[in-house]
Amino acid sequence: MNIKNYINGEFIKPTSNEWIDNYNPSNGEVYGQIPNSSKADVENAYIAAKAAFPSWSQTTLEERSRILIKISELLEANLERFAEAESKDNGKPISLAKTVDIPRAASNFRFFGNAITQFASESHESAGENAINYTLRQPIGVVGCISPWNLPLYLFTWKIAPAIASGNCVVAKPSEVTPLTAYLLGEICDEAGLPKGVLNIVHGLGTTTGQAIVEHPDIKAISFTGGTATGAHIAKVAAPMFKKLSLELGGKNPNIIFADCDYDDMLNTTIRSSFANQGQICLCGSRIFVDSSIYEKFKADFVEKIKQLKVGHPSDSDTNIGALVSKPHLEKVKTYIEVAKEENGKILCGGNKVTVKNYENGYYLEPTVIEAPSDECRVNQEEIFGPVVTIMPFDNEDEVLQMANKVKYGLSATLWTNDLKRTMRMSNQLQAGIVWVNTWMMRDLRTPFGGVKASGVGREGGFEALRFFTEPKNICIKY
Repeated sequence: MNIKNYINGEFIKPTSNEWIDNYNPSNGEVYGQIPNSSKADVENAYIAAKAAFPSWSQTTLEERSRILIKISELLEANLERFAEAESKDNGKPISLAKTVDIPRAASNFRFFGNAITQFASESHESAGENAINYTLRQPIGVVGCISPWNLPLYLFTWKIAPAIASGNCVVAKPSEVTPLTAYLLGEICDEAGLPKGVLNIVHGLGTTTGQAIVEHPDIKAISFTGGTATGAHIAKVAAPMFKKLSLELGGKNPNIIFADCDYDDMLNTTIRSSFANQGQICLCGSRIFVDSSIYEKFKADFVEKIKQLKVGHPSDSDTNIGALVSKPHLEKVKTYIEVAKEENGKILCGGNKVTVKNYENGYYLEPTVIEAPSDECRVNQEEIFGPVVTIMPFDNEDEVLQMANKVKYGLSATLWTNDLKRTMRMSNQLQAGIVWVNTWMMRDLRTPFGGVKASGVGREGGFEALRFFTEPKNICIKY
């Protein structure tokens, strides 16, 4: 299967006719190729976007809203097809793609299709001076959106939906590891009546295609989700060009469990927050800190339940843990398990590659629980981004707060307690952009999403995203 670039409403080959193999993680086999796009392809996409901008930016809010909502309806109508494609490309259980990834992608278009009709600017009357100030929110122009492989269509649409809703035109690059659903989205956009050039999808490597988008002098804003090191590189390139930047980067999120929690709810949710999507979600609670009074009970119960999880082919209905996204990523995660052993961490369960019958070359790994010897060990400080969690006991609030904050990341945190005063104290002091209390991954799309420290710059979601993709212009009139 040859995936093509989607430029100016047409599917076209890369100008260089160079291609990259695309692998199926469940069996380790090449099932297609994607364009290895060059600067020339990005330039063609930019030219198409620039040509479409004057008309699209003047389109009525109602027309933009109608098209985005139509895209969401078509995604829902094609749920099975897109879920199968996402599972095949990413390795995640197809059940997860059906219930989370594709429905959320549809929701992104619907939400921003509605939100743009409610996005209001401000006015300020200067009493006694016979003057009024009002602020316009105008689209930026051509913007770049670069998305990751872990939640491919989910996060791809999280960026492009607010960008085009705001009246911008987009040059977008999905991950080269998981390009299929972004490719299929082009067909949906055509069917929904999105004008040519409004959305352009260019496939290729981050170091070439992504770099060409970031360094393009006339692409005025970059929205990126991915690794912290890549985010730092993007900032280094883009900052001297005065581009707007939204960077959603890595996480090493604490899951803090106090003895007064609702134990069964906590246990079941912690399994999900540890291993959903093979642990390949930037919001997974990969560092679990447990009140020492219930630590031994939690450890026994948690490990017992983890051992019951089925690692299997993504298409099997009873699979809990699918394949990791790629062979290099599997090797990286396995390396961290070896690091844990070297650091005197105790492997309580898992840690081994899994061979699935008839799919022996797939990238499968047991869900792994490590009892960490110290909160300062590498597996407690560095982002692993796989089905691996650490657990440690704590004795009091101050101790666990210090451990929770002692990482360079600050994306999310989860807190389990029924003590209201403790909830307020801890939530205020946790260094994170998102704090979940007695839940995990409960998302209201109106709320700001993003992190602090090395977890990123800026916020996505709700009006925050629409503000990012527009420029404010204040007008003062004296009368």
